[in-house]
Amino acid sequence: MIALRLYGPNDIRLEDVPVPEITDGEILLKVRAAAVCGTDVRMWKNGKTGVDKEHPLVLGHEFAGEIAKVGKGVPEAYKEGTMVAIQPNIGCGICDMCVSGRPHLCSSYRAFGINMDGAMAEYMRIPADAVRKGNLCILPGNVTPAEAAVAEPLSAVFNGFSKCFVKPGEYALVIGAGPIGCCHAMLLHMAGAVVAMHDISPSRLEAVRSRFPYVRTYAGDDLPGFVSDWTDGRGLDVAITACPVPAVQASVLPLMNYGGRINFFGGIPDHLEPVAINTNHVHYKELIVTGSTRQSTAQYRTIMSFISSGLLDAGSVITDRYRPEEMLQAMENAAAAKGIKHVIEF
Repeated sequence: MIALRLYGPNDIRLEDVPVPEITDGEILLKVRAAAVCGTDVRMWKNGKTGVDKEHPLVLGHEFAGEIAKVGKGVPEAYKEGTMVAIQPNIGCGICDMCVSGRPHLCSSYRAFGINMDGAMAEYMRIPADAVRKGNLCILPGNVTPAEAAVAEPLSAVFNGFSKCFVKPGEYALVIGAGPIGCCHAMLLHMAGAVVAMHDISPSRLEAVRSRFPYVRTYAGDDLPGFVSDWTDGRGLDVAITACPVPAVQASVLPLMNYGGRINFFGGIPDHLEPVAINTNHVHYKELIVTGSTRQSTAQYRTIMSFISSGLLDAGSVITDRYRPEEMLQAMENAAAAKGIKHVIEF
């Protein structure tokens, strides 16, 4: 089968590799769609601990596919031919985070495409613990594999969104017009917020305007002036930093309304830590500053129900589609910030 494997920093290779073998309790999945994430690009550029020429890794953690084969003991709900999407984070199942319903925060979690082979391949092995712990989500009949692949970033965004307590009519600003920023805009709009987006890339903002006409865009260098005019001097009720830039995180605090909520989405590179913020803004305006990472299985399934019911148009963020032999091109275009979401269809 064809697969895209990481060997180290700036070293990814499109190769022919054997189809994985499965054992009892496991599933062989025929991948139907895999989306490129910013994490894939960062791993390509920077490498990943434990991945080298002797231990390559198949990338890809946003995906959906068709069950091609089931091992002995797999629950009857999962039959050959069943279409499924998969929440990629697998917890240990016994720590406090796992038993509280937050396996994505398990200190020993595993994830497809992160520390075990992922979905940028024609077939992949789904281990028994992922099957037993409910990571598989049977696809509703009206959700395509490409849309289902987008459920992963949408559910990660939903994790952050749920901490912001958004109310209808509130002013919400998203900084960063990439795939994650667009997912935030979709959820904020769904909740009834008035949404704006800031980015330094005019082409990205043009793509946003064409696909999300309810989003107001701003590319200038006077963000405080824009926010003041847009909100009639009131300030932001919600701010999302959908870009890992320290200066951006620090800059949003003065823009907030009293009682505003801020979500820092995306990790800052180690060499840019720590980020200096003025905590007086938090104190005197009673701000809530939150962070979020990954998603729980429950949040993943909730997003899938939103897509199926039509509350979210997951396909609206997909700008580019590729054949399997074009996976390298998909990675390059994502790295160059061309388009919004890049999906490989098998």
